[in-house]
Amino acid sequence: MNFPTRAGVILAAIVLTLSVAVATSESTDDPKLASHPFYTDDERNNIAVFHDVSPAVVFVTNTQVRRQLFSLNVMEIPQGSGTGFVWDEEGLIVTNFHVVSGANKVTITLQSGNEYDATIVGVAPEKDLAVLRIDAPEEELKPIPLGDSSTLVVGRKVLAIGNPFALDTSLTVGVISALGREIKSPDNRTIKDVIQTDAAINPGNSGGPLLNSMGELVGINAAIYSPSGASAGIGFAIPVNTIKKIMPQLIEHGRLYRPVLGVTLLSDGWAKRFRTRGAAVMSVQKGRAAARAGLIGVREDRRGNIHLGDIIIGVNDAPVTNEDTLLSLLEQHEPGDTVKVTTIRDDRVQNYNIKLEAPE
Repeated sequence: MNFPTRAGVILAAIVLTLSVAVATSESTDDPKLASHPFYTDDERNNIAVFHDVSPAVVFVTNTQVRRQLFSLNVMEIPQGSGTGFVWDEEGLIVTNFHVVSGANKVTITLQSGNEYDATIVGVAPEKDLAVLRIDAPEEELKPIPLGDSSTLVVGRKVLAIGNPFALDTSLTVGVISALGREIKSPDNRTIKDVIQTDAAINPGNSGGPLLNSMGELVGINAAIYSPSGASAGIGFAIPVNTIKKIMPQLIEHGRLYRPVLGVTLLSDGWAKRFRTRGAAVMSVQKGRAAARAGLIGVREDRRGNIHLGDIIIGVNDAPVTNEDTLLSLLEQHEPGDTVKVTTIRDDRVQNYNIKLEAPE
């Protein structure tokens, strides 16, 4: 008569033991337990991507030199911090330009906790990108596999890893909210084809990787839109295909290697004062392509009156509205390419075939 009761006690003990075991396994950070039956497929994917990619994410510290007002002693002061990631096993690190802007010293902290002084290899303020180099053992450098941002679609899952508010190696998850956005770079240039995501991006996330569900790099987190300065569900990332394109230029030349016409342009401020729409040529560099083609810049008559020369309004029939759009169009070409440049001078439209040259 007592057997069912004893069986019930034994069964209850077994259930309790299993519950404790499950609770213990759920609280551990061991990535091998991502296959646990109580995890969803999406959770397993999040855990796997974070486990595989987080060793490539680094902490970037920007230190600047300041002189004390009264003693005149020079001191190193931490100016800010951000995120970066390992690009290759040679020690190249990619981050945002604004993370390292103005730095006298940049320190990279790997996930292992080891710190390395970084040298700046190249910067592109107009794309908000910077490439650094550290001298670290190869076994500590784990690059992120590169994806293809041209295959992205709205609604696809993305993951961001970074150091928001100096809280290192944090993971946030979201989706692609929109494609083809535009944001302003630190030097007020327009960055095109930007990815918008609702994966939480906060101050300190800048320069960190945006990943797809396969753990491939699809962008670099660059900015947020938020009245408060914290995440409001609208973050922006520069596509990985943009990074792929300019990385060789930054490594070889230290800057964006854009072909040139051989002109100096009026600033947008002066262009507005003259009420021009286009890129007004201020001066033409002697011996360069624009001069050989016949373009002229601003000139002054005998009475001291200022007259505008050529105002560039198109490149290969694509409209030019200001200096920013002109530079963006030129970036689509290589030195040696011939382009049709359309200008207006003294109310007359003129076309020039100009062979683009390499920058000096």
